[in-house]
Amino acid sequence: MNIYVGNLAKDVTDEELQNVFAEYGYIKSAKIIRDLFSGESKGFGFVEMPGVAEAQKAIDSLNTKDLKGKKIVVNEARPKTENNRRGGGGGRGGSSSGSNNRGGGSGGRRSW
Repeated sequence: MNIYVGNLAKDVTDEELQNVFAEYGYIKSAKIIRDLFSGESKGFGFVEMPGVAEAQKAIDSLNTKDLKGKKIVVNEARPKTENNRRGGGGGRGGSSSGSNNRGGGSGGRRSW
């Protein structure tokens, strides 16, 4: 079962998250989601536990528990859907005049 863990303190590590959940059973993975550029925690992460009964016990026991001064939110992660993916778009910019806009314009986005 994939478990969402939210309201994490910025300094919680993957290893600390794994250790908290390991008390309830085998952990396949534990990952804090971080900003791509700064590496700073976004305040949430995911823990994967193959045992459904163990995972449910962890959810029931850990939801609203204090971890490093913050009450964490723990529940079953919702599966990704096409509507909740970030980024994307795919449009090239605001012209509808028929031009293909393939020149060097970035459509308002920075080019790195």
